[in-house]
Amino acid sequence: QVQLVQSGGGLVQAGGSLRLSCAASGRTFSSYSMGWFRQAPGKEREFAAAISWSGRTTYNADSVKGRFTISRDNAKNTVYLQMNSLKPEDTAVYYCAAGIIGSAWSTRVGVPTAYDYWGQGTQVTVSS
Repeated sequence: QVQLVQSGGGLVQAGGSLRLSCAASGRTFSSYSMGWFRQAPGKEREFAAAISWSGRTTYNADSVKGRFTISRDNAKNTVYLQMNSLKPEDTAVYYCAAGIIGSAWSTRVGVPTAYDYWGQGTQVTVSS
């Protein structure tokens, strides 16, 4: 069992930066791939970024590539999402997620059903 507790987020002007954190409980955090998803009002949950259990492999959605960076610290059981050059269209509730993802990793990490555990969500609002 893994519990995920998110922090960070808030209101920022376009072009600004925010960092989201997701702290996991349990001793098996380093076994899990971690992902960040977001959901805007009236829209489906959308993949943003993922990182492998070791941290050696990351994958970003085209919409955030070059602006968002996912990282993890397995010693602290925490995954981060650094968001730079934020745009109004980045406004959404952001969720972290944990899952055991093996084969076809770069394909499966973008699918919400690949993840077993989810954080509570945190609002990010980017004003123009």
